[in-house]
Amino acid sequence: MTDIQPSPDEAEPQRPARAGRPPSVRRSLGSIVLGFESVVMFLAALVAFGLKALPALPALGGGALLCVALVAGAGLLRFRWGYVFGWVLQAAIIASAFLVPVMWIVGVLFVGLWTYCMVVGSRIDREKAAAAAVQP
Repeated sequence: MTDIQPSPDEAEPQRPARAGRPPSVRRSLGSIVLGFESVVMFLAALVAFGLKALPALPALGGGALLCVALVAGAGLLRFRWGYVFGWVLQAAIIASAFLVPVMWIVGVLFVGLWTYCMVVGSRIDREKAAAAAVQP
């Protein structure tokens, strides 16, 4: 027999579809932004250390802490307060510009991207909910 497939007894049981809320576009876009932002902030921490704008511990330790917070923030978007945490992280990135002035550019770009994703994602989610309410 050349067709190797597990018997029905050996196959993993299928998980049932998750009941409840449909996937949120706002959450997906927010997770993408925060994930990408964590990579950029990691590189920014290396630049701050390399340019000797900050000593090693604040540059690398603070950068690592911010990167971990950004990745955690992406996971916390399943909760309503996770979006507030995302805004706090955006403010922290803007505040980092007081230590490394070039971060103003990065901070403003990411705050703009975050704002756009929150507004557009919310609008798409509302439109999807309205369309789902109309369908029987």
